[in-house]
Amino acid sequence: MKADLDLVGVELTVVLGSAQMPIYKLLRMGRGAIIELNASENDEVQILANNHPFARGHVVVNGTRIAVEVTEMLKRPTVYSVQTIAEAA
Repeated sequence: MKADLDLVGVELTVVLGSAQMPIYKLLRMGRGAIIELNASENDEVQILANNHPFARGHVVVNGTRIAVEVTEMLKRPTVYSVQTIAEAA
């Protein structure tokens, strides 16, 4: 079983910040456009696994490489099944 899990791919995404803008500005953007985010360089980043938040961290720059240091693992939400709910009642 463990060997099977080792082969499962997970997409990791690091969210540095976000921005909102009118669609007309987005459509006018071209190469070299700069999008200002609602974050600063020292803010925590959110780490997603397959689009689900699972950790927080900080950006670390080492020479020309960028990495993320995990500072907190998030608790997984409790998933209730119909059977679990029926047993609790």
